[in-house]
Amino acid sequence: MSLPSFSLSTDPSRELIKRLVEQVEKVIVGKRDTIELAVTALLSGGHILLEDVPGVGKTMLAKALAKAIGCGFQRVQCTPDLLPGDLTGVSIFNQKTGDFEFRPGPLMAHMVLADELNRTTPKTQSALLEAMEEGSVTVDGTTYRLPRPFLLIATQNPLDYEGTFALPEAQLDRFLVRLTLGYPDGEFEARMLERVQDAHPIDKLAPAMLPEELLGLQRKAQLVYVEDSLREYIVRLVAATRSHSELALGASPRASIALMRAAQATALLRGRSYVIPDDIKRIAVPVLGHRVIVSIDARLGGRTGNLIIADTVEKVPVPLERRAAGETGR
Repeated sequence: MSLPSFSLSTDPSRELIKRLVEQVEKVIVGKRDTIELAVTALLSGGHILLEDVPGVGKTMLAKALAKAIGCGFQRVQCTPDLLPGDLTGVSIFNQKTGDFEFRPGPLMAHMVLADELNRTTPKTQSALLEAMEEGSVTVDGTTYRLPRPFLLIATQNPLDYEGTFALPEAQLDRFLVRLTLGYPDGEFEARMLERVQDAHPIDKLAPAMLPEELLGLQRKAQLVYVEDSLREYIVRLVAATRSHSELALGASPRASIALMRAAQATALLRGRSYVIPDDIKRIAVPVLGHRVIVSIDARLGGRTGNLIIADTVEKVPVPLERRAAGETGR
């Protein structure tokens, strides 16, 4: 693999990313790590699954990301009666012209929030698969390209199972990361109340970059150097999930690609043009935790995918040497 063709010491990428994180932090208080993971997904060109209890800011995080990028935003409230055409759009016959005209659905936006995705039926959920994987939708045999960049953010409540439809493994595998926000601590919650007392900070949020600049950052993330031993480390991590005694199903090869892309984006966010082992370890749980199926016995013992992945990361040996961008270190 060739060495990176850019230097972050003279490149504006780091400042752009820093501004993006800071803008979102004006709305989502005290959740720097989660914001950085969400930005990592943006830089990777991947989709985000936000799984958390109601009221912690899942929708607001999606809105803040959209405004900070200055891109089009659509929100879809998922319900059992939502139809695939309500997402993708429909072809309507125009009596004046005698032709069918395509009326685009909410997926024709740069950023789409599918709120409570697990409340809609599997048929409607599956309408998102092509959009997530190929960046297009097909309606009545005609394929329409989605705008670039395109990001889907889906939310679900992990505690409410009545009237819901569990996301299938094929769809979970298409989300780059699964994130949680959690409750803020007292200090940050008090700061949040102060900020929203007169007006919500989302109303004053200014774009930190344009969609075209995000596309440039995504291309730059793909140029971040990954040494051979680190690619082998990723393969060993993913392979360990496939033979794990507590997992009924391990991570797929798509997970290996996602882990590498997310590590490259993490390095770019940290101001480096090369990946180090810590980049992979930091992103492993958000990338792999939702892609594995925990065995029944392990679930009864209180084990979760995130816990098992975290344990696996600790057990798989890390490469001793690193050679990145022409330098060697331990």
